[in-house]
Amino acid sequence: MSERLHIGDRAPDFTLQSADGSTVSLSDFAGENVVVYFYPAAATPGCTTQACDFRDNLASLGSAGYRVVGISPDTPKKLLSFTEAESLTFPLLSDPDHAVAEEWGAWGEKKNYGKTYEGLIRSTVVVDGSGQVALAQYNVRATGHVAKLRRDLGLD
Repeated sequence: MSERLHIGDRAPDFTLQSADGSTVSLSDFAGENVVVYFYPAAATPGCTTQACDFRDNLASLGSAGYRVVGISPDTPKKLLSFTEAESLTFPLLSDPDHAVAEEWGAWGEKKNYGKTYEGLIRSTVVVDGSGQVALAQYNVRATGHVAKLRRDLGLD
């Protein structure tokens, strides 16, 4: 199991392919606050709820100085379909070998219906403009997560 990030840690940089085929790096957001959220699979009920919640709160998060990036093991093609189907206006990034998820502590042991397996742990990490972890939340719930995140960031 990968080590989780903690407040004050330096966020590991990454460069991943986005839904539109371009590459996006954490360092592209230098000087900005960025919400990096990891989700298991595009176009599934929980992940759709969470992505649409971020979409619906994007303007207010943006006006508070936060950018949003989603990361999953999905292919760019699947991410593009998801982006178009849900009118998502923030980058979704493909981490097919889950190397970034592992480095960020968002990959590990999960239990579902009594079975234990390795998988993506729904997680959110807020990185400040200097590249430090400002907030790290693991095993978050898809429903209501953005509202909780807004409260935790002091935006509500």
